[in-house]
Amino acid sequence: MLSAALKFKIVFPPYKKREPHYTYEPSQEDWEKVEKVCQLLEVFNLATHVISSSDYPTTNLYLPKVWRVKQVVDKAAEDEDYFMREMAVAMKVKFDKYWGECNLLIAIASVLDPRCKLYVVNYCFPLIYKPEYVAKENVDMVMTSLEMLYEEYVQLSKEETFASISGEVDNSGNNSSSNVPSSGLVTGFDQIMSIVREKQAIPPMKYELEVYLEEGLCIPDSITNSFSALEWWKNNSLKYKILSKMTTDILPIPISTVASESTFSAGGRVIDEFRLRLNEESIAALVCGGDWLHNKYNLEKIQKV
Repeated sequence: MLSAALKFKIVFPPYKKREPHYTYEPSQEDWEKVEKVCQLLEVFNLATHVISSSDYPTTNLYLPKVWRVKQVVDKAAEDEDYFMREMAVAMKVKFDKYWGECNLLIAIASVLDPRCKLYVVNYCFPLIYKPEYVAKENVDMVMTSLEMLYEEYVQLSKEETFASISGEVDNSGNNSSSNVPSSGLVTGFDQIMSIVREKQAIPPMKYELEVYLEEGLCIPDSITNSFSALEWWKNNSLKYKILSKMTTDILPIPISTVASESTFSAGGRVIDEFRLRLNEESIAALVCGGDWLHNKYNLEKIQKV
């Protein structure tokens, strides 16, 4: 609404001249305040579209948006205008309240973005968490959690590999003619292949993770081109067999289960198309009366599909 008003601010003075009852024309000072507020809220608008939109993007996109929100709020808290400082300080208090503890899901997902890896965490955390030692503790916690999570996936991979090998051994025992020579002798090549398979079944605990973090970043050809982290991991799944499985489990996790617009707008669930002309008192009476009746007779509300 404020952005739309800014586009048509030249209309207000002529309208005041034509309409004698119009007494709400904003002053130049009011328009300056509106411009500053719009610049601040535009960042929130972009972050909301990414975090709580109906498209549900991958989790690696969230941390840069949160960092950007923190950046503009801190800047507004030091603004020369008192009204901006007063508003931003209250916003900063809420931000620090909800982000006082590190969100491991968002941080780990950011590290698993081949364009970011540890660079975004090392850059954003000192700006989000103060003082510096707190930011360092959170970075260390992210790395420790990432290594522990990777070790769990390595262990699961071991169990799956051993299970498949055991199954093949059982099958070969039941049908010895298909895998063992008719003479019953085991050749040297069979022994070597058995050793190779055992070694491959026990990969190094941190090999893939260390290689991934030590390699250079993936720089897209153009900033404007869309980049899919899931597609990148799919293309590199042969190189990072375990790490790619872990990543495909983490990146699709939505940070919000519902779109923010649906959360804050309940009008469609209260006033349907048959009640559009009811006044406020009638709507309030219907809503309250319905809740009271459901509570009195312990009835379940009918969910609209």
